[in-house]
Formats: sequence, C-alpha cells, structure tokens
Amino acid sequence: MPKYREILRLNNQGISSRSIAISCECSRYTVVKTLKCVAENGISWPLSPTMTDEMLTKCLFPKQPIQSLRKTPDYEYIHKKMAKNRVTLNLLCQEYCVACRLNHEISLMYTQFCKYYREFANKTKATMHIHRKPGERLEVDWTSQTTPITDSVTDVDIPAYIFVATLSSSQYAYVEAFLSQNQEYLCQIT
Repeated sequence: MPKYREILRLNNQGISSRSIAISCECSRYTVVKTLKCVAENGISWPLSPTMTDEMLTKCLFPKQPIQSLRKTPDYEYIHKKMAKNRVTLNLLCQEYCVACRLNHEISLMYTQFCKYYREFANKTKATMHIHRKPGERLEVDWTSQTTPITDSVTDVDIPAYIFVATLSSSQYAYVEAFLSQNQEYLCQIT
C-alpha cells in the first residue's frame, strides 16, 4: 500500500513527484493521483495527529459502489424453476439472455449468471446434517419419470419404473427397472 502520509509530507516540502515516487517506492502515477485527490478533497499538510493511515486512505479514495449496466436476473424465479425436471441453469440463462435482448438490456455472461445463482442458492438453502453410521441406513425412492423398455417378443415399448437406493455415507447407488411400483416387485430384490 502506498505511503500517502509520506507523499503529502514530501510534496509539502516542494519535492518533485518523480523524486517522491522514488523515495516512497511507488509509481509516479500513484503520486500524481494521490496529489490530485488531496486537492479535490481539500486535505492539507500537516495532518491531524488523530488521523490514521486508514482514515487518510478513506478520505483520499472513498469507495463508491459501482453500478453495473447489466440486468440482474430474478434469482427467486430461477430457484423455483430449478426444482422442476429437465430444467438446467444453461436453459434458464438462455431464457434470461433472450428476455434481455428483447428489452434492449445487457445480460450477464453464463459464468457470472451461474456464480450469482450459486451465491443466492447458498444463502437461501436451509440444510441440516443428519448423523448416520456407515451402512446403517439406505435411502430409497422411485424416479419421477418412466423409461421405455422393449419387449423382446412383441417389440412393444413398456414403461418401466426406476427404483433407486443409495447408501447415505458412501453415496453408492443401486438402480433397477420394474414393470410396476407394487410392493411384490420390491420383494424380489436380493
């Protein structure tokens, strides 16, 4: 970080900006920019003894929020859409970009779109860790969509229901297709 206090002191003594840059081990541009900010903010040497280097930096270069020209997506809407089947961030980003083009607005790029969505999802996500012993529990469910399988005799597509079982700790999965979701089919699993 540049030595702003030393830049002010040396400038007050009438030393050139090139010599100040060498003495403070910073660029000449930094010295010129600092002196310009000093003139704009009405800061003069000697400084108040209570003024710290951090306070001086904030007086010279107050941080102003940068307003982006890009349209911010509605992440609440995106989060709800992501809960649906076959919806991806890529698909939602394309939808967002088309809407921006139609409204003559500048859209975010895909990487920024995903980054901001992940930040939003992490803030709104409520999770709880469940302690389990490895191999003690098995999580089971049926998928929401059927998969067609072809009967080898009749060449007719039959809808198959997909059963998924996952070990909680290792995340090893067992997947099998059944013709029905009845309990009698589940009893056949060995």
